[in-house]
Amino acid sequence: MTMEIEPNLLADVGRRLRALRADQDLTLEQLARLTGISAPALSLIETGKRDARLTTLAKIAAALRVPVMALLADHADDASTGDDAPAEGYDLGDYL
Repeated sequence: MTMEIEPNLLADVGRRLRALRADQDLTLEQLARLTGISAPALSLIETGKRDARLTTLAKIAAALRVPVMALLADHADDASTGDDAPAEGYDLGDYL
């Protein structure tokens, strides 16, 4: 993942998390109790300042009763179309 994409990805996941939490009328403290993750850590994830592990995202998703993909994928995008696939393949020459 390139350095330009990473901050956007973290911010997008954080926005989705905050929206899902707000939709369920949960405070950070309440979500912290449900997940076992501290409220300050959850706040850092929501603001895109912390890169959460997959296991952390799974705990959050379980507490919110949503699939993990609800945190990762923008539902406006159709990930099944394959539009993100490279047109010409990969150049792995630099990695060999």
